[in-house]
Amino acid sequence: MGRTHRPLRPSRRHGEPGVLRVPQEVGGRSVNLLPRPRHLDLGDALVSARPPVATLHRSLPAQGYELRIDADGVQLRGGDDAGLFYGRATLDQLARLHDDRLPVGTVRDWPDFPVRGVMLDISRDKVPTMHTLETLIDRLASWKVNQVQLYFEHTFAYRDHEEVWGRASPLTAEEVTRLDEFCRARHVELVPNQNCLGHMGRWLAHERYRQMAIAPDGWPDARGHLHAPTTIDPAKPASLALVRDLLAELLACFSSGRVQVGLDEPWELPLPERLDDYVGWVHTLRGVPELNGREMLIWGDILANHPKARAQLPDGVTVCEWGYEDWHPFGDRMAALTDAGVPHLVCPGTSSWLSILGRVTNMTGNCRVAADAGLANGSRGFLTTDWGDMGHLQYLPVSEPGFVYAAAVSWCLDANADLDLAAALDVHAFDDHTGELGGALLALGDAHRDIAPQFPNVSVLVLHLYYPQLQLDRGVSAGMTIEDLQGVEERLATAIAQLRRARPRRPDGDLVKDELRTAAELVALLCRDARARLDQDGWLSSVPARKRAELAADLAPLMEHHRELWLARNRPGGLDDSVAWLDHLHECYETGVTDRSWGRI
Repeated sequence: MGRTHRPLRPSRRHGEPGVLRVPQEVGGRSVNLLPRPRHLDLGDALVSARPPVATLHRSLPAQGYELRIDADGVQLRGGDDAGLFYGRATLDQLARLHDDRLPVGTVRDWPDFPVRGVMLDISRDKVPTMHTLETLIDRLASWKVNQVQLYFEHTFAYRDHEEVWGRASPLTAEEVTRLDEFCRARHVELVPNQNCLGHMGRWLAHERYRQMAIAPDGWPDARGHLHAPTTIDPAKPASLALVRDLLAELLACFSSGRVQVGLDEPWELPLPERLDDYVGWVHTLRGVPELNGREMLIWGDILANHPKARAQLPDGVTVCEWGYEDWHPFGDRMAALTDAGVPHLVCPGTSSWLSILGRVTNMTGNCRVAADAGLANGSRGFLTTDWGDMGHLQYLPVSEPGFVYAAAVSWCLDANADLDLAAALDVHAFDDHTGELGGALLALGDAHRDIAPQFPNVSVLVLHLYYPQLQLDRGVSAGMTIEDLQGVEERLATAIAQLRRARPRRPDGDLVKDELRTAAELVALLCRDARARLDQDGWLSSVPARKRAELAADLAPLMEHHRELWLARNRPGGLDDSVAWLDHLHECYETGVTDRSWGRI
């Protein structure tokens, strides 16, 4: 019957046998479902696609479904309404794969994690248009993702705080309410995510709020560099008044019973000296009436570094344990939370930020270890994060491998750990019948691995874009060679050629190709920059003026095109802040002068 049987470890839920049936071909066509179901038994015979006869069967697992396809029709049973929705999603994929026909057989499936989410950073500096958000959420829902978090710092149009968001093109209350309804229709929970301690720099930059800061005049880091204030002081009554005001207005737009209040990276809060203040702030926020009836989510970094605080958390708090490398100790961290009786989510990332092209192999490893640790320790859910640090210079398609793979392994790790990611991207993300785009995107996403130096949470290959003052082949970039950079450039050229052959039928397919080509050209320019430095002593100032002028001339049109590509998906607010990183690099090329304090490293 053209199928293989591959033994896998037993399922951790529902007591089902751990055997996955993976048909290699059905009716002469490969079956490429996203996520791959845990039980699939389909034959070669095909019947015409038709609407299913759908019924609820509470004996099935929550969000689970069962499909039976034969010549008499399609029977769909769901454990609940979500299960029926996911069963229809699988039917839609099967019909697309088989030219509006369906293979005869059965599919039985349910999720590993009840919550399978994506967090979108819409504050640094990219605020998507409603069309961008809705089309992305449509794709995520078709992959059985059931939660989206919108990360706000200053990009919600709070009524009485226009000086903070006035240049940010924020989401309005009406837009968020509309998006919440859009999500509910697709069994997606839209969750508010407003930082309420650290990451408040956009607020504290204004005189009206600055005295709420722990360090209103700024704070020195370990190197002695002075930073602007970023953290409100939990001991100041004005801080609580502000946070309550924000939460009251924001939460009115969301139907979710959850709210993420952040509390990560409060850089100015001295720890462990003020750990009691941190724990007290958690208790204070948990007790405000604005959060009544809602689960409060917080990030887990402070608790991981100060374990005694875990035992002091109030009820009604769920910890989001985050880590973005494939070696992150999710297992130990989740076990410690479980031992303390603290509910938790496991939170890997797309590895797209600070990379331009992504870090695909790291992303897949990060998601796998997160899912494995979450399942072993009873996590309530899996949330993949997509951040936009330092200008949000990565384009949306660079994040999509992370969205696809996270959707797959959070639904069923056993069935999807070895997912053919390129094929899944081609069929389910980009609808590229040539089979070129997915492979090109993954090749671009691993370009950084062609050089020896690697560093957490960033691609060293592009680090000198953000910090032109760095001397290459020193410190974190030690071991970078001209030969390796030439290899990267060859990889980029090959991937660009693949992109030319791709024919994505997604409505924005041409834009996707343009974004990826532009990103690849920017990284190719950075390779030429690095080779020119390594030809000298590693400093940009030592590169001959003629070569720097060539780099500046090559960068200028990429900067202009970045503006055009940004506006194709996003609002204008934040664009100037994003382009400032490229403007600074361009100025350094023109002058040969770099600012040692730029970026505050």
